Amino acid sequence: MFTAELKSAGAYLCGGRIIDAKDAPEGFPSPEAAREGTMAYKIMRAHSTGGEKMRIKFDALISHDITYVGIIQTARGSGLKEFPLPYAMTNCHNSLCAVGGTINEDDHVFGLSAAKKYGGIYVPANQAVIHQYAREMMSGVGKMILGSDSHTRYGALGTMGVGEGGPELVKQLLNNTYDIAAPEVVLVYLEGAPKKGVGPQDVALALVGDTFKDGFVKNRVLEFTGPGVSSLSMDFRIGIDVMTTETTCLSSIWHTDERVEEFYKIHGRAGDYKELRPEENAYYDRVIRIDLSKIESMIAMPFHPSNAFTVHELQQNAGDILREIELKAAEQFGPKVRFNLTDKLVDGKIMIDQGVIAGCSGGMFENICEAAAILKNADIGDGYFNLSVYPSSVPINLALIKNGVQASLLEAGAVFKPCFCGPCFGAGDVPANSGLSLRHTTRNFLNREGSKPGEGQLSGVALADARTIAATALNKGALTAATDVEIPEYNAEYSFDSGVYEKRVYNGFGKADPNAELRLGPNITDWPKMYPLAENLLLKLAAVIHDEVTTTDELIPSGETSSYRSNPLRLSEFALSRRVPEYVGRSKAVAAVEKERREGKRPVELTETLMKVGSPEKLMESTQFGSCVFANKPGDGSAREQAASCQKVLGGFGNICYEFATKRYRSNCINWGILPFTIDRDTPFDYSDGDYVFVPGIRKAVESGAENIPATVIKRDGSTEALMLHITGLTADEKQIILDGCLMNYYANNNK
Repeated sequence: MFTAELKSAGAYLCGGRIIDAKDAPEGFPSPEAAREGTMAYKIMRAHSTGGEKMRIKFDALISHDITYVGIIQTARGSGLKEFPLPYAMTNCHNSLCAVGGTINEDDHVFGLSAAKKYGGIYVPANQAVIHQYAREMMSGVGKMILGSDSHTRYGALGTMGVGEGGPELVKQLLNNTYDIAAPEVVLVYLEGAPKKGVGPQDVALALVGDTFKDGFVKNRVLEFTGPGVSSLSMDFRIGIDVMTTETTCLSSIWHTDERVEEFYKIHGRAGDYKELRPEENAYYDRVIRIDLSKIESMIAMPFHPSNAFTVHELQQNAGDILREIELKAAEQFGPKVRFNLTDKLVDGKIMIDQGVIAGCSGGMFENICEAAAILKNADIGDGYFNLSVYPSSVPINLALIKNGVQASLLEAGAVFKPCFCGPCFGAGDVPANSGLSLRHTTRNFLNREGSKPGEGQLSGVALADARTIAATALNKGALTAATDVEIPEYNAEYSFDSGVYEKRVYNGFGKADPNAELRLGPNITDWPKMYPLAENLLLKLAAVIHDEVTTTDELIPSGETSSYRSNPLRLSEFALSRRVPEYVGRSKAVAAVEKERREGKRPVELTETLMKVGSPEKLMESTQFGSCVFANKPGDGSAREQAASCQKVLGGFGNICYEFATKRYRSNCINWGILPFTIDRDTPFDYSDGDYVFVPGIRKAVESGAENIPATVIKRDGSTEALMLHITGLTADEKQIILDGCLMNYYANNNK
């Protein structure tokens, strides 16, 4: 699409040259042997307990205040006594404390009490966003960090970060392993150097735009090397790296050099540096070549980071592109919502309503410094356009204050805000209805800007680099590529001051106090009882979604709902609320019938439905009844486990799809006892909500590892059809988790 050259055939890296596997000289190692020479495999093998399947134990864990309460509650219910490895809990998502009364701050108090009781690291609200704290204080060359946030990416620092749902962190807290098939590795070979005005988000959006749609790097590891790496500062590398999540890759790793070494020295951790490079003749399953000098100022339009264009391309074709986005919104929401983008075209210019530079991708020191340089001695005006800046940590903010950058931006009319991730998920700087926000953040899915389409409110986010946002601010909101403006030199020298962390962060690893009391607010509740898988399963379709991709933001919305992440029952009320509002009521009705069945009653709905596939008298006791979601490709986006757990809390027992968008969402389903069914691509799924899917012998099928599972669809009109379901590649542990009903039951049974 832009500048990347993609090759799906394998290749060797030899003396800095890429040699296609088919052209490899005689005597070269086999792909299987040479793959071990990649940086990724060297690190993963060092953390794996052995065997072809990776069984990984991480060096550290990290979570934020949307996820750590549920993780600790699950681990506590599974027998947790003490954190066996460093576990940092940051407070950068629910730190506004503006929704639901005291409940957000109750979570923070709980987090500190848990750190004291179990020996954890607690980072108070507004001190740092989750990933910046990990970069500054927890990374190390050759290390692996598991985070309960999808943007857990520290590859530019020589650290492999993996973002997963909370249950995977629970496994680590209980001394278990992260089990995956040995992944393929993709070489990202960088050449050249970026031109003036091009920033890390521009490179990232070009990469995402080229790779996302056909799943070119899905569940693979990206390995960055090549002569172009040396042209990039650390902030630049980090800004590209954190956005690799949007390609749907598993993880990322970069070769290290003197700039990485300097990073660790600046942060007082020189001992965490070592040289890391692929071995000679390392083998890669796929190759991406990027000439950095050809990257232009980029913009990703609503409603996905892969909907990417150069700014100039958008400006030249604005009418067509903006109308296409309006049509997509109308197709998804119907006449109840009007999303007007074409009215942003004023006198041939695209007018932006808001600029935001924030979070783990945008709020970096260099991004903010260069934005200030562009706006030096200028102002953003007194019109509708406004600009907000969220530094990613207090040490960065201190450096910006000391070098005068914060003062310069304030003088230009920008507003500085605390270290907070809100603009990334719809809990900060919500624009006006039909507004268009230009953001250097990680995502621009529907509702990521905080709108509520169910109430007739819809606005949009376009992603761009901080430099283009500043250039747009310079022109009072008229979209402007940073490559089209003069960028003065600026002071980019950075000095890290760890003093604020030493004063405020509770570092309790290795100092667990079993007598410390957990402080539980009224909104922090335990998980409801969950039951093991029965002999047979009857699913009722409660949501049927034929969108190309269904994001976790649609399965459980972000934004204000995050305030209820510590209360499974209340949170479940939001499930699919902005995509299929009827889902919650339908699922509750199914759960009520299942409750009657467990109590020994014979509900009329079950009796009449089971009559279509056998004897209700014989099937009633052995057939579990639950709700089900069908989506073409569910689970793109966030690692949040609640996308699956809310379905289970409401009585969900299955997902049916053509494929799962990400490994992490499929893992979340498994860990919550939701059957991860797939169907063949050539199988039409023309069923609707209210239809049933009967899966006989499902327990035996899971026990035996059967991958082809016959089922019967019972339509509302009483007719039946055969349907072949699949469950592929379950590990022994995953089978048992599903059989036990969820991960928590699995651990409880093992601890008896």
